[in-house]
Amino acid sequence: MKQQIIAHMNALSDSFYEISQYIGHNPELGNEEEKACRILTETLMEHGFTVKTGIVHQPTAFEAVYDSGKPGANIGFMCEYDALPDLGHACGHNLIGTQGIAAAIGLASVIHETGGKIYVYGTPAEETKGAKVTMADAGYFDHLDAALMAHPSSSYVKSGSSLAMDAIQFAFYGKSAHAAAAPDKGVNALDAVIQTFNSVNALRQHVTSDVRLHGIIPEGGQAANIVPDYAVAQFYVRAKKRSTCDPVTEKVIQCAKGAALATGARLEVSNYEYSYDDMITNRMLSETFTKQLQELGIDEDEIFEHRGGTGSLDMGNVSQRCPSIHPYVKISSQPISAHTHEFREAALNKEGYDGMLVGAKALAMTGYTILTDDHLRMQIASEFSNKKM
Repeated sequence: MKQQIIAHMNALSDSFYEISQYIGHNPELGNEEEKACRILTETLMEHGFTVKTGIVHQPTAFEAVYDSGKPGANIGFMCEYDALPDLGHACGHNLIGTQGIAAAIGLASVIHETGGKIYVYGTPAEETKGAKVTMADAGYFDHLDAALMAHPSSSYVKSGSSLAMDAIQFAFYGKSAHAAAAPDKGVNALDAVIQTFNSVNALRQHVTSDVRLHGIIPEGGQAANIVPDYAVAQFYVRAKKRSTCDPVTEKVIQCAKGAALATGARLEVSNYEYSYDDMITNRMLSETFTKQLQELGIDEDEIFEHRGGTGSLDMGNVSQRCPSIHPYVKISSQPISAHTHEFREAALNKEGYDGMLVGAKALAMTGYTILTDDHLRMQIASEFSNKKM
């Protein structure tokens, strides 16, 4: 059966390549991915999937389902397809989107024999307000036996962890005045921002080593001779676990409230991006994916252990709802870093596509293994339940 999946995907390889090129050469920012959404959903419908677009009130989000009509597991594949400002697909989402549908279509070629259902989720705006967050909150993943995706990289890396993250904005409202002639008449909103940064910097010695606090001042006044009546600070608060991140975020908010009290400015607190939960990799599921890579000819020595997450993923929110993995697949023989011109070019060339297709085949084969191995499925579910306790 696995050979049938591989053969089916090989037969469609030229079509998948064209899709990855089309998305790659037509980069669209988060929640604007109309072209990418259209080509992915149209391809899925051509292969027998039932598609619903505009889910979770986001026009470029979708859910596609292929139902075997027989009982069995529910396998979910994730598609990302948003680009970065100016850089285009410098995170390889043109490959991730193509990979998700390729794996699903490959697995669909045998699902009438295995039973079960295949789900494909189009998840816009991973780089900013990731749709997986709202989908997870709406319960879209709760029924899945496995949620699968893989990210492009310059190495094969096993699924690991990521940091929980809150994106907090502090908008301070003061009162403008002439900074030289009547400074006593003003309330300096920029002072409140600076006091917030100073308080956050003092907080750093009282947090655990996994916590990361970093921020910017996107608005700080218009002219040096005018007391700023409006200023904004934006912070990311990150930690290894959500249970650590939440109290630190509250402390950062208290820093801003103290600054507002000290300066007399009025404070508004908001989230300028969605909060991401930490990634919980399901080890049994991860080992299953790694075995599929090896079956495809990837040597064990080429597959590295994850060294621990330093960034944040909306896939973390999915992993809180169902067994999940987020490994990395090799698309370049040269070392490359994400969010660079070099990564974008690697995601557009044939070597990058070939690497993506290996990952897609491994994902499809992982899905097949879960569909046909009830004991493995029970082990995966048990591990997920125990980690959630």
